[in-house]
Amino acid sequence: MNHAYDVSHLLAGLMLVASFSLLYQDRIFAVLNIFAAQAILLSMAVGWEAWTQQRPHLFITAALALCLKGIIIPVALHKMIVRLGVHRDVEQVVGVGKTLLLGLALTSLSLMLVLKITVAADSFTREGLALALAIILLGMLMMITRRNAVTQIVGFMSLENGLILAATGARGMPLVVEVSVAFSVLIALFVFAVFVFRIRERFDSVDIEALENVRGDTK
Repeated sequence: MNHAYDVSHLLAGLMLVASFSLLYQDRIFAVLNIFAAQAILLSMAVGWEAWTQQRPHLFITAALALCLKGIIIPVALHKMIVRLGVHRDVEQVVGVGKTLLLGLALTSLSLMLVLKITVAADSFTREGLALALAIILLGMLMMITRRNAVTQIVGFMSLENGLILAATGARGMPLVVEVSVAFSVLIALFVFAVFVFRIRERFDSVDIEALENVRGDTK
């Protein structure tokens, strides 16, 4: 059983490392590749949980994570970037160094918070939820510190990866909830895609700062 916990924590830890890598990268295609790797790690973590805890319905969740977020969504975003003609570095609101320090602070906060309020829970659940919360917070941080709309989409998807990891560790979540979450993410991707295309069409850029520059110009 300890071996099973070690593997689960290793996969969750690697997902957290991927979240930090997303904050560090400043090229769009590298961001997409790391996100795909994080999604694959998520599918492995969920699949491992399904096998070790004898929860076969989680294999469906793992398959959805692998197909949708590990393959389909990254490929779709790649094609969207090529079509938009976005081939440049990603601008950040905050520098990389400060962003990583903020990420470390958020990770420490999530660990202290979850481990303190879940004293009665077993070690596997406590540590898994702490790592999942850190991934969620880093996804939110990525959305805040990136100006490019495409990378904000990736930040949202990374945040959702943390939610799935947390729900998996919580146990007992009905399959219908997991499936609905997966499809809600797919719908959100379509909404974001339309939003990005509209920004590109109107302002010839996918930098959300373009929206602020024209705020109040027309009445």
